[in-house]
Formats: sequence, structure tokens, C-alpha cells
Amino acid sequence: KQFGFRAVVSQSFADIFANNCFKNGMLPIALPEEQVNELMHCRELTVDLEKQTIDDRIGFRIGEFQRYCLLEGLDDIGLTLRYEDAIREYEISHG
Repeated sequence: KQFGFRAVVSQSFADIFANNCFKNGMLPIALPEEQVNELMHCRELTVDLEKQTIDDRIGFRIGEFQRYCLLEGLDDIGLTLRYEDAIREYEISHG
């Protein structure tokens, strides 16, 4: 991510790697070998997370929750902070 990558494409990912990608705002895209090989010849790719396409020609699927979090820029802390008012009320009432 520090090098500007927003997505990584491969044939498969270990679960822990894929989960860490999502937690850090990076999109792991698993594709069949033929499509990965086709993309290896491209110097630059455009990934459209809303349409779930690469260069408007190769489709991919990710979970709706992960897609939502990436589109909204939410990590675990951001998700929790959506409930900041409820957390504050709880702390006051149980303080």
C-alpha cells in the first residue's frame, strides 16, 4: 500500500493475507490462471470496485461487506466509530 498499490491480483490468497488486505484498505482479487496471465502483460490496470471489473473487461467478485468497507474507506476502527454515540451513552450509563 505504501507504494501506491490499491489492489493485488493472483490466482489465490491465503485467508490471513486476504483478510489483512481488506483490513488495510487493499483489494485482493482472485482470478483464474488464464486471466492472471493476461493481466501480467499490462503495465497499468484500472479496477472498478463498484462494477467489480478490471479494465471494464474482466469481472471479479468480493463479499458485499468487504466491498462496502472498501468503498466507504472503513477499517475496524472506522466501523466501531460509527457507533460512537451509542458507546458513549453506554459508558455514561454504566460508569
